[in-house]
Amino acid sequence: MVLAVLTVLAVALWIWLSGTGFAGPSRETVAVWVERAGPFGPLLVIGLMMAAVVASPVPSAPIAVAAGAAYGHILGTVLVALGAELGAMLAFLIARKLGHDALSKRFGDKLDMGLLGSQNVLMLTVFASRLLPFVSFDMMSYAVGLTRLRLWRFALATFAGILPASFVLAHLGGEIAGAGAGGASLAVFGLGLLTGVPLLWLAWKRNGRGKHSDPGLEQDQRGETGFR
Repeated sequence: MVLAVLTVLAVALWIWLSGTGFAGPSRETVAVWVERAGPFGPLLVIGLMMAAVVASPVPSAPIAVAAGAAYGHILGTVLVALGAELGAMLAFLIARKLGHDALSKRFGDKLDMGLLGSQNVLMLTVFASRLLPFVSFDMMSYAVGLTRLRLWRFALATFAGILPASFVLAHLGGEIAGAGAGGASLAVFGLGLLTGVPLLWLAWKRNGRGKHSDPGLEQDQRGETGFR
């Protein structure tokens, strides 16, 4: 794990020294790097995606789009998903090693009480968060490392959740490289669906709870209001 952390930090430092700063490299810059890397291009994409997760300020979208432009929809998706998965697992393990043990000594069993002690709830939370582009992928990986969620459950939920976005971004890159305006528009529309559908589902669930509230509770509330 130490070697993996040092490798990712080296990549992040290289990105910083390349002049891109915390804004991260543009799609064009990543494309040049990948082209110059030659046969090691796929490894570079994976390393950049890992660095983008572990070193939070580095954006991952330009890397994913450049990967799709360089390697096509399928291989680009595999490289992006693999890099994001390894980066997420590394962030999880860093938080688990440095944070969870210390918190456990301080709070004991209280740390895993309630929903934080449920493997299924935590796994579902990770999966759902991966489908929501506005939820920080990096911060979620670190935060979940502080819980008792097992690594294999975290890895499975993360991989299942990142596949759709990985494919959409890689497809977008492939269409841009092929000058396919129609396909690129379709990819952007797909990315919008990834954002909108989970929000609509959450709104629908919230509405459903409101309509199916406990009638006994409502009656009690009315009775209390009557006495006042």
